[in-house]
This record gives sequence, C-alpha cells and structure tokens, in this order.
Amino acid sequence: MPGISIRLDQLPITSIHRSAFIALAFAYFFELGDLNTFAYAAPAVIREWHVNVHTVAVITSMSFAGMFLGAMSGGVLANRIGRKSAFILSVAVYSSFSLLNAVAWNVLSLALLRFLTGVGLSSMTVIANTYIGEFFPSRVRGRYMGLTMAIGLIGIPATAWVARAVVPAAPWAWRLIFIWGALGAIAAVLATRMVESPRWLSMRGQTQEAERILAMLETAADMHSVVTPLRPEPDARAAPHPSYLAVLRPPHLARTGLIGLIGVCSTLGFYGFMAWVPTLLYEHGFSVTKSLTYTSVIAICNPIGALIAADLMERIDRKWFNTLVCAVVAAAVLLYGVVGTPGLIMLVGAVVVIALQGGATGLYIYSSELFSTDVRSLGVGLTYGVGRLANVIGPLIVAALYSGFGYAAVFVFVAGCYLICAVAYGCFGPRTTGRILEAVSPSSPAGSTPARTPLTT
Repeated sequence: MPGISIRLDQLPITSIHRSAFIALAFAYFFELGDLNTFAYAAPAVIREWHVNVHTVAVITSMSFAGMFLGAMSGGVLANRIGRKSAFILSVAVYSSFSLLNAVAWNVLSLALLRFLTGVGLSSMTVIANTYIGEFFPSRVRGRYMGLTMAIGLIGIPATAWVARAVVPAAPWAWRLIFIWGALGAIAAVLATRMVESPRWLSMRGQTQEAERILAMLETAADMHSVVTPLRPEPDARAAPHPSYLAVLRPPHLARTGLIGLIGVCSTLGFYGFMAWVPTLLYEHGFSVTKSLTYTSVIAICNPIGALIAADLMERIDRKWFNTLVCAVVAAAVLLYGVVGTPGLIMLVGAVVVIALQGGATGLYIYSSELFSTDVRSLGVGLTYGVGRLANVIGPLIVAALYSGFGYAAVFVFVAGCYLICAVAYGCFGPRTTGRILEAVSPSSPAGSTPARTPLTT
C-alpha cells in the first residue's frame, strides 16, 4: 500500500480540497484585513484622542507582542489538538477580540485589545500555513498557498475602502472597521467541513482515522486504482509531543535560523511599509482623506502579488522566486521614498505592494516545507513568532527614524531589511518546489517519531 505522502501527492484536487480552500481563503480575507485595520484607523485616532505618532507606535507594538504569543501557542495547539481544531479555535479568538476593539475607550484599552486580537491572528496564520503545506499535493501546494493568499488579500483593499468610506464620516467612525474585521467568525463555521491532516493523524498514531480520510479523498477523486486494505491497520504508537527545543537542535537548527532571520527582516520591512504608509503620508502633509485615498488605491494591488506568486512559484524554484521578489522590494521601496506626486506615490507604491505580497506568499509556503511533520507547526510557529516579536520594536524604530532623519529614512530601513532577506534566500535556502515533503524536510532526531507503519510519513 502506498505511504501517506505518495497517496496525498498523487491525488487530484477534490471537492474536499476545495472546501478546505474556501474556509482558509475566507479566514485569510478577514485576518489580512484585520491586520491593517489599525493602520487605517490610526490617523483618525490621532485626531480624536489627540495622541502622537509615538502612541500609535506603542499600540502597533502591542499587536505584534500578541502575534508572537499567538504564533507560539498556535504551533503547540496544532501539534496537540490537530490542525483543524486549532484552526477553528484561532479564528474564533481573533474575530471575537476584533469585535471588542470597537468599544475601546482609551489608548490602554485599545492596546490591550489589539494585543489579544494579535494572538488569534498569528495563531491562525501558523496553523493555516502548516495545513496547506502538508494537505495539498506537492505539485500544487505553492499554487494553492498563492490562491488562498490572493483571495485573502482582497481583504486588504476591501478594508481600505471600508475605512475610506466610514472613517471620515464621524470622529468615532474608525470603530466600525473593527466590526468589519470580526466577520471572520464565519470562517470558523466553514472550517467544520475541513478534514484533519492525515500526516498529523499518522504522526499522532491515529492510523485508522488517517486511512479513513485518505480513502475518502481517493473516493472523491474516483481513484479506483488505489487499493485500500480490507482490514484497517491497527493504530500506531503516537509520537511524543516535541517541545520548541526540537527545532533548536540538529537537524532542524540551520533551517530554523534561516527562516527566523528572514522572518525578522521581512516582518520589520513589510510592516515598516504597510502599517505606516497612511500615517506617514498624513504626517508628511496630506490630509486624512487623501492619505486614505492613496493607500486605498495602492491596496488594490495586494492580491496581484499573491496571484503572480501562485503561478511563478510552481515554475521557478521557491528559493529563487523569493530571492528575486526581495530584491525587487528593496529597489522599489527606495524609489517610493523619494517620489512626491500623487500619481507616482500610487504607481511606485503599487509595485512595492505587489512584490511584498509575492514575497509573503513565498515565505509562507516555503517555511512550511522545511520541517518534518512532528515539528512542522512548531518550526513555522517559532520562526513566524520571532518575526512578530522583533516587530514589537519595529514601530518604535520607524517612529525614531522618521523623527530623527525624516520621511525617506524609513524607506531606506525597509530596503535594507529586504536586501538581507534576498542574500539569505540566495545563499542558504534549499530547493523545495514540487518535491515531496519528506524529501525536503530533515528527519527528526531518534525517538521523536512514531513507530513506522505503512501509513507513517
């Protein structure tokens, strides 16, 4: 009988894959929109509460502190209770706290609620990336990561235009965009139709359940040539629960270091641009309405980056695709820092956003491919979380650069972050495109994997 990986990878895309895709894309739509809600609300918060850019930086930093906790807890949850259950729980957390953001009464309450929202947002991302990497067939897992992100990224321009419509309406109207973000709760309902990852089930020793889901997938694919056992295999011995120390020692250490470095630099650069453009334009002399208009136009381009990635990541090895887009970001963002007319702000900004989102999509699927099943969610969670933790000081760096050196200095900083990413990918990244996960991922240390059966990965 074929092993789990071969059987998963030989499947066509079935109705079961499509149901999972819909739930994941819907969750990403509101998750990615919610990540940007405070960026669009910030100019109005500055005006209504009479706070400064430093206060905005503190609130933004709290979001990223929550994202660190969410990434770490999401990695553990996905390993302990399963990818599907952890995904549903994380969506419920981020949508609930997003709703509560709308009733924040001062800076402290808003900072705390953004922290708790960040916990759910980051947890969901780690779990979803892990699920996509190990559930979709190897020949299309990059494409489905890109398509999921593309639909999800529509949430950014949608949120931008919702903000453009409601924020200028009244001094308090910025609260309404947090209610918009809370609609992500619908994804938790859609996710009940997802199936658990057979790779995770096998790793946990639930051989019969893994076999049942594989048989269901093969039936949905009408793959009659696949022979299933007449009698179910007995459950295997479950792998012990690894800790985060498992990804901080060989054979995972080098890859944890690589993706951790890229995660830190790309997060600092990504949010140094995306989260600050509306506020920087406002502080640079544009009105709230104009700054939101310019960023709303730029935001339309977010899904384009993921769509480009969905195609090119299956044509060009992800190592070189990611290297290229990071180099493009660095060049374009330097140009953005010196243009001053509305047309060029929107045109160059669009190029930056397309490259940023192409790079984010590439990193998401790439990181899920570099760890074995028993530590995959932990590796993704740690490297994603470290990036978010680093960005606790990111907004403070941006605020200090702007105050001390001016508008263009912020974009020099962003470019430098992405140049580091390009060098790291190009010099140290392994090739992954189209390869079976078990051929890409290093084996776990002895004693951390389950007893081998025909179903184990």
